[in-house]
Amino acid sequence: MAKTPANSGKAWTPAANAQLKTLARGNTPTRIIALDMKRTPDSVQSQASKIGVSLKPTNQSPYGTKK
Repeated sequence: MAKTPANSGKAWTPAANAQLKTLARGNTPTRIIALDMKRTPDSVQSQASKIGVSLKPTNQSPYGTKK
């Protein structure tokens, strides 16, 4: 069985939200953000959605556009 992260079930603080925004702006993958913040990738995605932060990579072209 997988071990739960240290912050599992804890409320998101304004400082944690700011860290999430900074990491997302830096184009950090969701899984790495989760490891950094000691949370699950699902909780990171959920919180990003709540505060209006996009976790989509900005430096990759969409599928099928390479020639």
